[in-house]
Amino acid sequence: MSTENKKFGVGDNSYNAAGGLTGLTTLVDSFYEYMDSLPEAQSIRVMHQSDLTESRKKLAYFLSGWLGGPKLYSKNFGSITIPKAHRHLPIGRAEVESWILCMQKAVDDQPYEESFKVYLIEQLRVPAERIFSACNIS
Repeated sequence: MSTENKKFGVGDNSYNAAGGLTGLTTLVDSFYEYMDSLPEAQSIRVMHQSDLTESRKKLAYFLSGWLGGPKLYSKNFGSITIPKAHRHLPIGRAEVESWILCMQKAVDDQPYEESFKVYLIEQLRVPAERIFSACNIS
């Protein structure tokens, strides 16, 4: 489905551009595969449990609601404030960039339109920067 005439960030346009929950699950699986395999991502990989099953589900569900689709995260896990949920972790600039690198590679693997790929990474930088700020407040 072409998203050319649809504005991302409006209604469920971004959710649909990502392929719905199926597309987001594929994206998340790719993201965690890069987190597992890239040497640059080891500092963020060790912040997760060895079994990524729940992390995968939580991220896909979060992205669903965040991109204008069903609010699956809150339905299944309750409400979340992303920066606060990560405040206990040692997330510095290198960790933010590693996370973005894994996500960029995962996004590049998807059959999304190029304009959506650019939009999505730009948007994902927002919570990544908020997490960085929350983890670096004295």
